[in-house]
Amino acid sequence: MILRTRVYIDGYNLYYGRLRKTPYKWLDPVMLFGSRILPSIGYIPAGHKTVPGVELLTDAGVKYFTATIMEKAAKAADSVSSQMIYHSALRAHLGSQIEVIKGYYSLTAVTQRSVDQSDPRRWPRDCQKVLVWKLEEKQTDVNIALQLYDDAIQGSVDQVVVVSNDTDIAPALQLIRKRTDVVIGLVVPAPNPRERGVLRQPNTDLSGVAHWTRGFIDEQDLRAAQLPRSVEGKRKAITKPESWYGRPDLLAKVIDAALPVCKTRSAFFKWAVTRNLYLGNQAPLDLLLTDEGANDVLQYIAKYASDKG
Repeated sequence: MILRTRVYIDGYNLYYGRLRKTPYKWLDPVMLFGSRILPSIGYIPAGHKTVPGVELLTDAGVKYFTATIMEKAAKAADSVSSQMIYHSALRAHLGSQIEVIKGYYSLTAVTQRSVDQSDPRRWPRDCQKVLVWKLEEKQTDVNIALQLYDDAIQGSVDQVVVVSNDTDIAPALQLIRKRTDVVIGLVVPAPNPRERGVLRQPNTDLSGVAHWTRGFIDEQDLRAAQLPRSVEGKRKAITKPESWYGRPDLLAKVIDAALPVCKTRSAFFKWAVTRNLYLGNQAPLDLLLTDEGANDVLQYIAKYASDKG
């Protein structure tokens, strides 16, 4: 038996739950789930004695739900362009294997009750009103719920895998469980507690209706499921934003030091991803996550330039 599977990713949940402040934002979700996570599950459906095979659908095996960042509310100057680049890379590299489904952000000025700092337990109704900006992602939860339910009742999938910890989609999963035989999997976008020492509990409204739950995404799986740094686009290559590396500040220093030797950024990255005997057989790029590692790379570049000069 082969479980025809589709993965439904809440992009906001995935980013803030697992990818933010990591060097793994340039993620290949088809590889992550098709080659890493799903083969590790081992769920045996009722009535079966062995674990069935799992196969991502070739037609939108991953549905990725997101919304375009609003520049006026973005946290970084390149947030909008970096997100756009990533979505273009997903479509160019994965083609029909992925579908990017967009909602939108709403930014409004609203009146809210502020917490009384002198008495935090004071009831909201007795607290002062202040005017604040309210940023909300719209339609994403509805889009996920509708796509899940529609796919399930049409019989085009044997298994749906939800990547989120948001309870808003629980009613859709409850209907799927009640009206179909489709297997429901839940992957919580959180670090492995063995890596971070913090366990993010799966929401019981979701895990209670799922047939199986995986409460984390391993760092080693993220590391193994990255898009190529440069993806071939229709007109030109689509390149991973430099701000998406683990320590962009260290990367910038090393690029500045290496360009007189490498001449181009493309040549630099070709060198930077190659293991180097003089750096403990590690790739220079892998060392740019710590100040100590970056210093080793900078010293090597300085010595190389000196020897060549």
